[in-house]
Amino acid sequence: MNTPPAQFEDIQILEQKFTGSQLPPNLKQKVNAMINRLTRIASGQGYSQEYDSVARYLDWVVNLPWNKSTKDILSLENAKKILDKNHFGLSELKERILEYISVNVLKEQKGERTKAPAILLLGLVGTGKTTMAISIAEALGRKFGRIPLGGMGDALQLRGKARAYPGSEPGQVIKVLRRVQTKNPVILLDEIDRVTDESRADIMGVLVEVLDPEQNSKFLDQFIDYPFDLSEILFIATANNTRGIATAVLDRVEFIEMPSYTDEQKITIGKDYLLPRALASSGLSEKELTIDDDTWDQIVRPLGFDAGMRTLDRTINAISRKVAKQKLEGKISKIVITPENVKEFILD
Repeated sequence: MNTPPAQFEDIQILEQKFTGSQLPPNLKQKVNAMINRLTRIASGQGYSQEYDSVARYLDWVVNLPWNKSTKDILSLENAKKILDKNHFGLSELKERILEYISVNVLKEQKGERTKAPAILLLGLVGTGKTTMAISIAEALGRKFGRIPLGGMGDALQLRGKARAYPGSEPGQVIKVLRRVQTKNPVILLDEIDRVTDESRADIMGVLVEVLDPEQNSKFLDQFIDYPFDLSEILFIATANNTRGIATAVLDRVEFIEMPSYTDEQKITIGKDYLLPRALASSGLSEKELTIDDDTWDQIVRPLGFDAGMRTLDRTINAISRKVAKQKLEGKISKIVITPENVKEFILD
């Protein structure tokens, strides 16, 4: 049976995309069989629907990083510099990352590969869990991806939905891998304790597969329907507490607690980390906005005690924005925030 010209052109486009891809051998055979089937039904009913399905599937598989990975920056000095630059304290977590890099260096010297650990950062809101995950990726020179699990209500959002069903699509793990274009990124599993109660058991079951080094080398997304190796990914999960996390998941992660900050620590972080960032984002210089040392106590607790840094960060940014506005209006050229005038800048 001759293939009609329009269909022949369509199929040729798929073949070109397929020929230029770097797919695993068995997956190549599978895709090739799909394209051959398209050719056989080209002049029959159902061709258009089948073509759309194959084209979409091919678009996904050829754009996954089956063999692409980034080279780790295996330097303790570099990692320590980045972690200290972005975070004050947190010595236990920083030490764990330095240990991981050290093991990687020694294994690489022997020509061996290290399976990435899974880490659970446990702490209250605003204690720096997400920003620490980003810093770890930067320290290792890896790409970073995030999967938000807070409120997730269906395990298929992680595992993917099979192509036989309407609205089928890959799960979040595969989607992140396509975005970052590398098979060894740092992936943040954010708020794993906050999935919905109805789907908790199913989602936790998928997380076990994702995090277990004995299983994740052959992770099966139901849309892709071909094993993908997740063993080189450094998974970092975050949670406020462990109550909503299955024991099987907890058994596969290494706990690191993110402590609440004391007022003294917050003042140091405010001065050395948050204020310089706020100045940069608001277009101000250090000379144009200065905060008197005696003022920090009131800035740290504008609304009472907060275990994390979010309130402090918001307060400092609010001060910076108000100073920027007053400068543009010509009311001031520079200002020192003191205990006497601080309320003008932190209260609406």
